[in-house]
Amino acid sequence: MLRFLLTRVSLVIPTFFGVVFLAFLLIHLVPGDPVEVRVGERGIDPVRHAKLLHEMGLDRPLSTQFFDYAGQVLRGDLGLSLVTHRPVLDEFLTLFPATFELAFCAMIFATILGLPAGVLAAVRRGSIFDHVVMGASLTGYSMPIFWWGLLLILTFSVNLHWTPVSGRIALDYFFDPVTGLMTVDSLFSDQEGAFRSALSHLILPTVVLGTIPLAVIARMTRSSMLEVLGEDYIRTARAKGLPGWRVISIHALRNALIPVVTVIGLQVGTLMGGAILTETIFSWPGIGKWLVESINRRDYPALQGGVLLIATLVMTVNLLIDLLYGLLDPRIRHRR
Repeated sequence: MLRFLLTRVSLVIPTFFGVVFLAFLLIHLVPGDPVEVRVGERGIDPVRHAKLLHEMGLDRPLSTQFFDYAGQVLRGDLGLSLVTHRPVLDEFLTLFPATFELAFCAMIFATILGLPAGVLAAVRRGSIFDHVVMGASLTGYSMPIFWWGLLLILTFSVNLHWTPVSGRIALDYFFDPVTGLMTVDSLFSDQEGAFRSALSHLILPTVVLGTIPLAVIARMTRSSMLEVLGEDYIRTARAKGLPGWRVISIHALRNALIPVVTVIGLQVGTLMGGAILTETIFSWPGIGKWLVESINRRDYPALQGGVLLIATLVMTVNLLIDLLYGLLDPRIRHRR
């Protein structure tokens, strides 16, 4: 297992430095003048412009700038925001709990509905339920997030008044954040109705963000289950007279879950990408909305740091999924 772990970690390291290089290039590829963004004015004096360019280190050779930036990243220094002048890492950590709460709930929503839907569709292959699941998953996967979000807002917020339109909690409630997770903090705030308000604000963003992962998990689970159900050991288990539920849940589902676990890990990247649109639609104060605002304000260090941290997060989750994959199927650990 140790060798398997070291092999996977050794693959992550060059990928990380590749991401650092791409994040470094952002400041040189994105249009706009970082100096003008920093001072907040146009047409500044050329002497002052050159001085600020020197202070920011942007007049040095590109290779020198990259190695300096990589050294800063390894020390945990992602620079200062050009707009707020706060450390980028602090801003990211302040906003991350909101995105984590939303992404976590979306993944739970997708997994709880996607796994049983895929299993039942495979067991009842060719039935009406199977066709409904496949049709719904294809529709969910093809649906644009912004259109789906606006449709839900119009239906459940504007017309039916069942859910709030935006934000994380009603303005009637105020308390100091402890964990940064609104549902948890509101639960212990001793304010009546705060938890219900936080939960109601979470419903629509969760459904919107979890729709694509739900479709992918349902289709992958169905496909994997169909493959496993055709194996000889499943026919042997049935020939022994084992109950159908035991054959499905004990013998088939465990092996069918191996590729599904990988797909769930890969959906973390999808969730982070979808969070940018979802948080913008619902004014959710998380990393996605912060990145969009950073792009609009030409806040290059914030954009660099945000992209780098999200990529690192996705790589870490996929590394953990790889290790879990090896635990579920020992043959993978010994495969060269």
